[in-house]
Amino acid sequence: MNSITTIRTRIQIALLALACLLLLSTTVSAHGDEIHVIGIVSKISPTAVSVTTKEGKIVEVSFGDKTSYLRLKQPIEKSTIKVGDRVVIHAVKVKENLVAHTVEIGAVQH
Repeated sequence: MNSITTIRTRIQIALLALACLLLLSTTVSAHGDEIHVIGIVSKISPTAVSVTTKEGKIVEVSFGDKTSYLRLKQPIEKSTIKVGDRVVIHAVKVKENLVAHTVEIGAVQH
């Protein structure tokens, strides 16, 4: 093989490996029928939270009676969630609304 063929082969292998990793991470992050909302809290009320995703989309998620709230895997009170917090919300679709199963707050950003 000449050096150009070797380089092309290595690039193809690298692209294939990257594609496999992306597919694997998507599969691992999915939990049944849950929908993941990831972003920054832009608005919060006693009954719901609005999250701005990295794509700039605003997604509203309602809180349920069984919603759990975590910061760094430790339970917290819902009242500690603030605008600007980074969140990962695991939610289910109920009729036309998203209802949070788990709201996970990330580390404080400085």
